[in-house]
Amino acid sequence: MSGVAARRARAPRIALISATPTAIAPAVAGLAEEFPAAEPWNLLDDRLLDDAPEDGPLSPALVDRMARLIGHALAGGADGVLLTCSLYGSVAEAVETPVPLLAPDTAAFEQALALSAGRGRVLVLASFEAAMRDSLKRFTAVAAAAGPATEPVGVVAPDAFDAARQGDLSTLRDALRDACLPHVTGADTVLLAQFSLAPAAAFLSTALGVPVVSGPHAAAAALRTALTGRPL
Repeated sequence: MSGVAARRARAPRIALISATPTAIAPAVAGLAEEFPAAEPWNLLDDRLLDDAPEDGPLSPALVDRMARLIGHALAGGADGVLLTCSLYGSVAEAVETPVPLLAPDTAAFEQALALSAGRGRVLVLASFEAAMRDSLKRFTAVAAAAGPATEPVGVVAPDAFDAARQGDLSTLRDALRDACLPHVTGADTVLLAQFSLAPAAAFLSTALGVPVVSGPHAAAAALRTALTGRPL
């Protein structure tokens, strides 16, 4: 059997490149729910997040480091690649690959805009300031290109950071809910800026009464469409 035929015969292999262990389980769960035929392959460099600058763009060395991880995934037969850290999303635009390569929140941005109908408030929710600013900046640019009416609002839930790292789902849920409550009036959608917050998505949607967009699920659905043609 040729290499191409072998790739077609097996399950699609999706390389999930993570900068923190807390992103792995949500990314795998998103694939299991939205693209169950896929085979997740986890690649972790747990210094990528700590080495990233708090402000400003990624250094050329960090971009190259992520590009080499992407190259490793391709050499290992990945049919699709998903970057799970929002701070490294820009690398997906800088690297050309023969297979789908997704930033963590590209599909989530599109889903949030669709849910807000391009004319409502979208809360961009993160567990630390740098992640919020990065996601808010990029989502604001996407929203502006779609039309001027969407109002992105950045929200930080600092207590959620340690809760996500420790796997404390109850504290994570409460921290995210409490951070959103002062801003939720008039909001159409909450956009989770990090994969590590995804386990609280269903609870948060019920607690706030608005849709909550989870990056892992949106990305997995986009990969399914890219690789199988099945629509979102």
